[in-house]
Amino acid sequence: MRRALALAERGWGQTAPNPMVGAVVVRDGEVVGEGWHERFGEPHAEVMALRAAGDRARGATVYVTLEPCAHQGKTPPCVDALIGAGVRRVVIAARDPNPVAAGGAARLAGAGIETLFGVEERAAEELNAPFFNAFRARRPWVTLKLAVSLDGAIASADGAPGWLTGPESRREVHRLRAGSDAVAVGRGTAVADDPELTVREWPAPRVAPLRVVFDRKASLPLTSRLARTAGETRTLVLAESADDERLRALSRAGVGVVHSPDLDSGLAALRDLGVRSLLVEGGAGIAGALLDGGLVDRLIIFQAPLVLGAGALNAFGAVAPRPVGGAARLELIERRAFGDDLKSVYAIPGPRVHRTS
Repeated sequence: MRRALALAERGWGQTAPNPMVGAVVVRDGEVVGEGWHERFGEPHAEVMALRAAGDRARGATVYVTLEPCAHQGKTPPCVDALIGAGVRRVVIAARDPNPVAAGGAARLAGAGIETLFGVEERAAEELNAPFFNAFRARRPWVTLKLAVSLDGAIASADGAPGWLTGPESRREVHRLRAGSDAVAVGRGTAVADDPELTVREWPAPRVAPLRVVFDRKASLPLTSRLARTAGETRTLVLAESADDERLRALSRAGVGVVHSPDLDSGLAALRDLGVRSLLVEGGAGIAGALLDGGLVDRLIIFQAPLVLGAGALNAFGAVAPRPVGGAARLELIERRAFGDDLKSVYAIPGPRVHRTS
């Protein structure tokens, strides 16, 4: 199953809104076929693995990271392929939460094929967290990414622009962007850093992520890279209010504006636009608002081996104060080095957070 999960991840950025799925066919203790869902609209993982196995699939066990689909979509039902191949047993990591596609296990059992659930279930749900969240929440799955110094700063005291992290970390951020439906920053970051928020150091995703700016007054400068390139890459401002002149100017630049009186409604509006996964890249203001609102599912910290010292902008300086006894301990999901930097992924506890266990 771990091999199937590794195969599934090869579909990163190519399968949405479908999940990433991997499958492995084993007969007599030997792997005889492997496959993964390579791109939206193309054959699913089970079909690819069965094709690779050929006649050796008969009587085999298939390990698949998500319950095989039982409906006719852009491709035929995977359960039909499994039944037709004569497999003996199907081991499934996680049930399909989609009521349209679910029911595959029951179909397999009805055909006399043994099924088993729950092997590496948590890892399977973590891999496709935005997909599972889409059937449980009215907002996107929100990942907050911050690059910080050893003393927790995201910018030096003088506010001068510059990279905290190294090239390996920056490439990983582009990978994260490629797997997201939308990438967002606050208005302050949009002005201070003038980012592009595009995928450049990773293979292009099937659909380029929507670029989003949390901007209360819709005051994004028309000279910013985001506004100047809005005709090439979809760009949206979430604003509490804006005068007609600003709306017309942004519209002429190709920037869309969505009225959102608060973060909850803004995130709901993004979900209505088809955004299931949102990567927020700062800054401190929007990070604090999202964390205080219980609107973050995963926190990713890239920590660089440098100290910025007194007066530097703290990454969590806008988060409401908490007593030591009242501060929740975050659950560490992953920790990995990228060059000299350390990437840590945390699950945020709370009633609104999707849990995978």
